[in-house]
Amino acid sequence: MYLCGLVTAVGVILGYASVLLANARHFYTDDTESQYTGLWVGLGHALREGTFPVLVPERWMSGNNTMDDAGLFNPPQLLIDLIAPSVDNMALYATLVKLIFAIIAALGVYRICLAYGGRPAWSAVAGVAFPLSGFFLFFDEASWMTALTGTAWMVHAWASSVRYTRGQAGPIPVFVYLYLTISTQYIFPAVEAALMLLAVAVGELVYQRKWWPVARLAIVGGCAGLAGLLTFLPSMLSAKVTWRGTMEINNDQFLTVPWSESLNASLPSSLPAFTSWWGYVQPMPVTYIAWFLIPALAFIDWRRARDSWRELSGVAFFAVMMLMWAAGPGSIGPLRWPVRVLPMLAIGLLVLVCVLLARYGTTRDLRNRGIAAGVLILLLWVRTFSADPHDAIWHVLAAVAVVALGIAVLWLDRVKGVAAACALAIVAMFPIAFFQVQAAQPTPMTWNLPTNRSDAKAAFPDFPGTTLQLAERGLLQPGDKSLDGAYGSLVFGNYAKSLELTYVNGYTPTGHYYFGELLCMRWDSSVCPDALRRMFTAEPTTGRTLADLMKLDRVVLQRALFPDARNQPAPDGWKWVDYPGHEKYIWVLERVDGPISTVNGRVAATKNVTAASISETDTTSRVRVSSPSGGRVVFSRLGWPGYRVTIDGKQIPITTVAKSFVAVDIPAGTQNAELVLTWRPPGWKIGIGALVAGVVGVGVLQWLYVRSRRRAKESAAAR
Repeated sequence: MYLCGLVTAVGVILGYASVLLANARHFYTDDTESQYTGLWVGLGHALREGTFPVLVPERWMSGNNTMDDAGLFNPPQLLIDLIAPSVDNMALYATLVKLIFAIIAALGVYRICLAYGGRPAWSAVAGVAFPLSGFFLFFDEASWMTALTGTAWMVHAWASSVRYTRGQAGPIPVFVYLYLTISTQYIFPAVEAALMLLAVAVGELVYQRKWWPVARLAIVGGCAGLAGLLTFLPSMLSAKVTWRGTMEINNDQFLTVPWSESLNASLPSSLPAFTSWWGYVQPMPVTYIAWFLIPALAFIDWRRARDSWRELSGVAFFAVMMLMWAAGPGSIGPLRWPVRVLPMLAIGLLVLVCVLLARYGTTRDLRNRGIAAGVLILLLWVRTFSADPHDAIWHVLAAVAVVALGIAVLWLDRVKGVAAACALAIVAMFPIAFFQVQAAQPTPMTWNLPTNRSDAKAAFPDFPGTTLQLAERGLLQPGDKSLDGAYGSLVFGNYAKSLELTYVNGYTPTGHYYFGELLCMRWDSSVCPDALRRMFTAEPTTGRTLADLMKLDRVVLQRALFPDARNQPAPDGWKWVDYPGHEKYIWVLERVDGPISTVNGRVAATKNVTAASISETDTTSRVRVSSPSGGRVVFSRLGWPGYRVTIDGKQIPITTVAKSFVAVDIPAGTQNAELVLTWRPPGWKIGIGALVAGVVGVGVLQWLYVRSRRRAKESAAAR
């Protein structure tokens, strides 16, 4: 068993090597390069300075780390963050981190197969196949890091759940893996884990016909859910001010996968047809799972397999749920793009087929089974050709390759045994992965951001203080996407964090709705052409511009978006500044009288109030205030839910300016009082209490488990 586990890990390493031969940047693309690696560096610096980075006010929309995919309460993620600032080549670091989690995911699938009675050899096949399956390889591993990490922990929670309900292990592994899944701070793995628990519970109830094991599993799941509240309560309680505040259910067909496409799982050339960013026919084989999956159905003794339908009903139930979800609706509140659950379908089908092959695989009546396998491959070809008729020859070659591999595996199985056949099934995955990745080049997802942070920092202007960039990423031409081009002067996504510069601009999938409307700023920090006018227009209630309320030291303008800006006079209090070598891409405005971001803390504007900063942290502003007739203090802080304010210890209400800037109305007669403005993640006390309750609950379950095991041993000894 351990040997096949080692084979699984080595198989993943070889699979990664095959992919990297086809594209060295495969695991450093899209959200990984634009969001995650920069986020790791920023969080890592804060942790090294002794700060727990729940909030970074100067980042504005992307500064609330309890809202996005930071994984603040996930210990492995915090370790990744701590290491990140010491690494120069972020492509290498991201690839190594992802390799570790791919191995964890593969071993989790391997464990699920074993938990359901699969044999080690075929379980290893399933384990290696999963990280090389289409959507997981081209999206979760290439781009969406938290989907990878969440899935890696979730599959271990699945295996541990089956073992716990069958009395083979205790509740602690279930709790730990579920908590790690939830605390990745990505909603999809959390919901998928809940559906997995439902599937296991239903399956074990059907199999064991006992309520108590299922009830125990439900209690453990509830304890993990309580512990995970600390991760999601802040975003849930802040949703009303974000882009994701709606709980509507819609079906817009975008990234929904018809059942016929999601079942086209075994032809490596498959390019499915559904609506996405790239039109209707996809440029990557995202519905592919494994070359052997569908043809292998012909070599299962289904009469004997019927005896195990109860035992495997949970796996089948999970696969059916994921198949239905993949087809829509397009969005369920914050859960959008059903294509994201294709890896879950891959897990369910790989476990089901590989367990059945291990237990009921047969080559008896080989002629008829071979014909059946041929018909299945023909159906795969017809479906693939129908979706993508322009690559008919490639699809024919892929079908021939699957036939040849199937014949070779059958021959090895009869001559050398199951282990040799499984070894070939695994080895065949590596060239398939290579050709699939190579055929998808150039990948349409890459931003082509620099990989070496030291090179990027050396090429970029030295911009101290707080900077806002007004730019549109869509205006970049292919030739601009290099360090010698736009990336030596402009930042998009979390690139500024990798450069260790303080920019307002950042990547945020759950941005602040009202602030985003003020600047027409999007998730990647791109803005509209009207943003410059808005930035230097006075806000009516304060008479101060947005640039003043944000306490900006510098505004960087993309020349392609504002080609005539330098021909216009600078706004009052600002001047045009030249940065030689960067004129091709940017114009730069700076304060005439120097930086203001550190002057008087984060006090941005006052009306009928004198306010002097006493001290500042990211989450707390202490200010000495006086106001004989009453007035207002406006802070350079975004109005996220979670702020509270006291004056000399007495709590008073908080308001906002332009629904974005935190403001405090000072009572008349206030004299030399201490105003303390603090921010805490909404619901943090409830979250901590729930975490403690969850840990205590699983502790009680573990005690009951140990006691029951001890009694069972004593009873056995007494006999």
